[in-house]
Amino acid sequence: MGGLINKALCRDCHHRFIAARRCPDCGSPRHIHHPEIDSLGIAHVDCDAFYAAVEKRDDPSLADKPLIIGGNSDRGVVSTACYIARTYGVHSAMPMVQARKLCPHAVILKPDMERYRIVSRAVRNLMDALTPLVEPLSLDEAFLDLTGTEALHGLSPAEQLAHLASDVEKTIGISLSVGLSHNKFLAKIASDLKKPRGFSIIGKAETPDFLARQKVSLIWGVGKAMCDRLHNDGITHIGQLQQMEEADLLRRYGSFGGKLWRLARGIDDRQIVTGTAPKSVSAETTFEHDIADYETLEIHLWKQCERLSKALKKKDLAAGTVTLKLKTARHRQITRSRALFTPSQLADRLFEMSQALLKPECRDQIPYRLLGITGTNFTPAQMGDTPDFLQPEKDRRAKAERTMDQINARFGTQMVKKGRSV
Repeated sequence: MGGLINKALCRDCHHRFIAARRCPDCGSPRHIHHPEIDSLGIAHVDCDAFYAAVEKRDDPSLADKPLIIGGNSDRGVVSTACYIARTYGVHSAMPMVQARKLCPHAVILKPDMERYRIVSRAVRNLMDALTPLVEPLSLDEAFLDLTGTEALHGLSPAEQLAHLASDVEKTIGISLSVGLSHNKFLAKIASDLKKPRGFSIIGKAETPDFLARQKVSLIWGVGKAMCDRLHNDGITHIGQLQQMEEADLLRRYGSFGGKLWRLARGIDDRQIVTGTAPKSVSAETTFEHDIADYETLEIHLWKQCERLSKALKKKDLAAGTVTLKLKTARHRQITRSRALFTPSQLADRLFEMSQALLKPECRDQIPYRLLGITGTNFTPAQMGDTPDFLQPEKDRRAKAERTMDQINARFGTQMVKKGRSV
């Protein structure tokens, strides 16, 4: 690895050279060098100010003007702001009234989603040419797993990504930023470091030190409420989380504490999920009459877990988190979530977890008009429902459910049922 420390890659002509201020072939100052440049394969690619970039590409008169895309009414919000507009403090999701005050001379255009989708498909086609493992997050960003593709293309993942960025600019007319690392969490962070037209790398060796210097708001899932809570506890930087025991974080913040402990150390084992994988899968029912009795609600809960399980099996997914949804007779909605120890698609395991969420909500005999169950934080099915050697009864029930699925698949969906389904 030491011999690669000064090996650089020119982002313009793609020449490899010993790191210098400029590429010796084309003279470009745009190059990347990193000791792990040839050993990392997980990337996040993000088109720069995508909607605004498409508009400027199609109307060159907008090139040097601040451009805001969004609804122009008093209740409208900013969808995208070009980088010129951002220098005035305009950003996405900002009320348009405020954006106009900050940048009164900006050009404001309504989104043209069909045109943006056409451009997005063109970018996606270039990604698909590199690897089948592309996980789109939206029209303008995606994760790519380029591990093992060097043998196919004769180029390292970093070189392929440099070519991708150049091809998007030359053939499509917009720019993108690239983050390359050893997992999705860090690749996403890297792509945001030097926008626009950025290319950043976060290697394994530097991960702990790099994260230690960052604010806790950088962690995926830490929104304003959690950030405020951490700050109130005196935790402002990720380095402080690295010094804490996992048990302490779990005690303070519940299941999310485990995520804080892992991500603070750069641990993220999420796989690239190809296609248009759903963010969530749900099953729910509205009762003809309000129900307060736990035993009756439990029957309905089992039916929804069966429906959820069937949907997950059809999509070949396992849920890492289960969320219970209840709605009272007065239409007040209650949600309770819990992470599964192992992601699952089995009705029995989904039911066991959701039972634990339902029981506390039935202590006061509150009548409910709706009950639902939702699965989120998916992994591929083959990575879920691992054997539990400490609880063999669970594994016996899991095998029984798999056998029932096989019988029903062959002879009909209602051929075999569990007793509680009847």
